[in-house]
Parts: sequence; structure tokens; C-alpha cells
Amino acid sequence: MMKVITTIFTALLVVTVFQIEAQEVKKPNIIHIIADDVGYDDLSCFGSKDINTPNLDKMAEEGMKFTNFYAPHGTCTPSRAATITGRYAPRVNNGTGLYVLFPHSKHGLEDELEVSIAELLKEQGYTTGLYGKWHLGHLPQYLPCVHGFDEFLGIPYPNDHGPERIGNSGWRPNGISDPQIPLIEQAQVIKRCDNNDLAELPALFTREACKFIYRAATANEPFYLQYANIETHTPWFVPKGFEGQSKAAAYGDAVEYLDRSVGIILNTLKRLKIEDNTIIVFTSDNGPLVHRDEELENCYGKFGFTDENREHLLREGKYQERYEGGIRVSCIMKWPGHIPAQTECSEQIAAMDLFTTFAEIAGAEIPTDRVIDGKDILPLMEGKEGAKSPHKAIYGFTATGRLMSVRYQNWKLILPGKHWTGNLETPNLYDMEKDPGEKENVAGEHADVVKTIMAMADAATEAIKNNKPLDE
Repeated sequence: MMKVITTIFTALLVVTVFQIEAQEVKKPNIIHIIADDVGYDDLSCFGSKDINTPNLDKMAEEGMKFTNFYAPHGTCTPSRAATITGRYAPRVNNGTGLYVLFPHSKHGLEDELEVSIAELLKEQGYTTGLYGKWHLGHLPQYLPCVHGFDEFLGIPYPNDHGPERIGNSGWRPNGISDPQIPLIEQAQVIKRCDNNDLAELPALFTREACKFIYRAATANEPFYLQYANIETHTPWFVPKGFEGQSKAAAYGDAVEYLDRSVGIILNTLKRLKIEDNTIIVFTSDNGPLVHRDEELENCYGKFGFTDENREHLLREGKYQERYEGGIRVSCIMKWPGHIPAQTECSEQIAAMDLFTTFAEIAGAEIPTDRVIDGKDILPLMEGKEGAKSPHKAIYGFTATGRLMSVRYQNWKLILPGKHWTGNLETPNLYDMEKDPGEKENVAGEHADVVKTIMAMADAATEAIKNNKPLDE
């Protein structure tokens, strides 16, 4: 009898240990919030004086701020392509690259040629969803559900690519008018949106994202959610009743509404008691608009007006990879028990690193049949003593592979050449620790530094051209 009892006890002990181990190795949920065109210092926890972001501030208090985080490119499509594949945009689609897509574009991110983070996580048992903006191809063969997302509800390109553009006429030289913005569920257009509809979409996307979280949590499945907001891209529409809340006009209203959405998502995690097992990352796809655009103002009035008098810490904004304002963005990460609270990291990292890091955390194998530019940054996230950036430098490539800038240690080198921000005959060098706004060119005082970084720039350009790894 004693032998039977002992056997039963041993069996129960084994089952209990197995259950505990199973709980311990449960894969963490992952939420990536991709803000659209939000400036580095447009969050109050990053220094904004005229935009209030209490929910993101709280997330920063409970996690880590990354103060040298770089978007891969200065415009939406290439930046998102690089983020989702872990590869600089000039590498994707067999090196043909991917530039900003429009309603009349016939190409997109090729599923047969690229591997997305959603595909890798799906193979590891994750349920995957994307709510908001896609912008990697609007035709059925390019939509999110082809790239590993189980669920998609959103718009395929920006909310200002509607018929009111092109001088408010909706006419293009080919005679084809851009259609109203399509709202797509999975691969079906379920509505064509006018401007009133667009203003209400941010609330819809937040609600549906929270429903996605609830479904995954109740099914006890790990999930990957990409919440890609639209309200911080022109036109800066927000749901009725939330206008005029900010001191920074319509743009500020949009950022503050995004902050409310983040708060709703964070509260959903708490109500479901899953926040301790959820990684949540906030970034932006590129920097903000900093110059007035007459066409946007003609189309959207105050919702397309850019206040050029608003001061920013960084120089310039979106549409360029030359100066910091286009590619250096705010980043906040939270993962209770792993990412230490109330911390900052000044090491230089990039959005492509999220591809590799998420995959590593989930136990997925990183593709070895292609160059992956993203690196594992988990030691930095966890605040490991002595952890350093896995990058020798951060490179400011355009979507077509032209190298505009190199961030190396405390230095920022701007390469010479013609550009809409100004023509440079010689390289410009800035000390980012003393001069984050890139105001004082010190190339003449540090010729040796210029020579070193220019050699790195030449090697990086050749690496991209020949599809080789960087920094080798």
C-alpha cells in the first residue's frame, strides 16, 4: 500500500513540476505600437512642453526609455519594411528596395522574397494581429494576412492619400483619380472612408486591438500585436470631442489621442492580468513634419497645418535621413520583471533590432539565407551590466541605398552631396553629446574622425550594394 501511495505521490509531484515549468516557459506576449510621424521630443517624458502624454509617461516610469533609438529610414514605407523584416529597405525584394507607396502603386513587400517578424512568431504559436496602417502594398498579394498576420483591420496607406489631394482635385496626370481611403478587414474592403470616417477610425482600431488581446488571452495563446496608429499622420483628425485638448494645435491633439489609446491598451492588459507577461514597445516610424505644406493646408485646413515655430531638439524632420530629426525617434519599452523600471539607455539601436530580439525571445530561428541587419538587444533591455550597442554604427540610408549619414559613437557625419536640405561640398561632422541639434560643424577640427567615418561609409555603401553584412 505504501508503495502505491509513494508512486501516486511521485506522479503528482512530476505533474506539478511539469506544470510549474510550463508556466515558467510561457512565451511572452508582444505589443509593438508604431506611432506615425511623431517627433523625438513630442512626448512629455521626452521633453515636450506643449503636448501632454501621461500614459506614455507612466509606461516610461514603469520601464525604460531609449534615447538613441533610430528609425531605419525617414519615410513610412521603407521604415516599416525594414522594421518588419529586420533589413534596411534597399535590401528587400531581392535588392529592388521599397519606396513610399501610393494608391496607384502596383508593387509592395513581396512575401515570397521576405520573411516578416509576424511569420516567425506565428511559427512559434503566436496569434498575430495588425490594427491601423499597413503601407507595404494595398493589392491583395501584399496585405498583412499574406505576411503572417492572422487578423488585420486597417487602411493600406496613409490617411492623406485620398481624392482630395493633388491640388484638392483628386486628379492625376494619368487621368485616374485616387479613390476614397479603403478600410480593409483581412483582404476585403468593407468601407470607403471620407474625412468624417477617418476621424473615427482611431477609436475603432483601439477597440478592435483590445478585443484581439482579449481573444488571445482567453484562449491562453501568446500574441503579437502591431498597433499602427493613424491619427498622428496628416490630416490630424481625432474622434469628435477630443479636438482642442492640446497646446500644440491639431498635431498635439493627435499625439494626445494616441496617448489615450496607449492608456486603454495598458489598462486592458491589467484587467486581463497579463501585463507581467507582456512586452510592450512604443516607437515612431520616422520623425515629424516640420515644414508647412501648402497642399495639405488647402486640403485639410488646420488639420494639415504645421507650426514651423515649434522648437525641436533635433534638426529637420521626416522625408530625410541626413539629420537626426528624420530618423532619431522616441522609444519606450516595458516588460515587468525583465526591463527595470525608471531607467534609460543611451546606447545606439535601431527599429530593425526589434525583429531579431522578438524572434530570439520567442525562440524562433533567425533566417540565415539573407542578411539581417537587426541585432539582439535583450541585454540592453534587461539593463545587464556592461551591455553595449551591438552596432558599430547606425547608417542613414535612403530607400534606394544612398547613404546620407553615419552615427558613430558620439559623432554624426553628414556625407557631401546634393539634397533638398542643402548641398554640401564636404562632409559635416557633429558632436552629438555636445550638439544634438547639429548646429556646429566641427569637421575642420577633427579631420582624423572624418577620415575614419568616411571609410566606414564607403564600406557600408558597398555592403548594401553587394548585399553583404555591415560592419564586417
